[in-house]
Amino acid sequence: MTEQLKAPDAPEESFISHLVELRQRLVRAAIAIIVITLALTPFMQQIFDLLSAPLMTALPAGSKLLATGVISPFVVPLKVVLMVGFVIALPYVLYQAWAFVAPGLYQHEKRFALPILASSFTLFLLGMAFCYFFVFGVVFKAVTGFAPASVQVAPDIDAYFSFVLGMFLAFGMTFEVPIVVVVLVRFGIVTVAKLREIRAYMIVGAFVVAAIVTPPDVLSQLMLAVPLVLLYELGVFVASFVSKRESPEEATEEPGSGTA
Repeated sequence: MTEQLKAPDAPEESFISHLVELRQRLVRAAIAIIVITLALTPFMQQIFDLLSAPLMTALPAGSKLLATGVISPFVVPLKVVLMVGFVIALPYVLYQAWAFVAPGLYQHEKRFALPILASSFTLFLLGMAFCYFFVFGVVFKAVTGFAPASVQVAPDIDAYFSFVLGMFLAFGMTFEVPIVVVVLVRFGIVTVAKLREIRAYMIVGAFVVAAIVTPPDVLSQLMLAVPLVLLYELGVFVASFVSKRESPEEATEEPGSGTA
């Protein structure tokens, strides 16, 4: 009788236990980011100088960035260090997310999710690297080259950081397109044939997205739209080798079976 009376509370207790576990994993992820950020703080100036190197290379010799805010010389480099700390800690953050959801997944879903997480992180880094080593150099040289001789180009560091962060996010997310395409095909949401059929719409959409998320210049838009289209084609090519049909083992599996 006692067990029957306690039965209705079981779902509530399970929900609370999941919330507690989620809080613990969020705290661990936050601590990892904070610890790495604090460890990088002594190198704050060097990290910001490294981030600003593509722009400084394009500017005339002797040029410097401006800090118009009272605390900008400290706050902006600190934001840069926090961004770098988050990127370094991202594998651990993803692991905490994986450890939270893994117990509820089927074994074949676990085998599929791990490569997806690793590939997503790698492609995001590749997108940032492509932006830093190639896009910034081309865009900054083009922009500063159009400045009249009577104009002193000296960007504000806060505006520069906002621009860099936005570009990093744009190119990092762009490089995730193959992963999105493969996942959509793998779970039967769309077919490879349909993806090929809408190729023309995807090309138009790529240029629309590039026009929205990049600065209002044709060069930046092209340097985002063209990789977006190529990565879409790469995703379609890889997805053609991915089967969305369940095997007999997958159909009989229960959630949480196997090791996380």
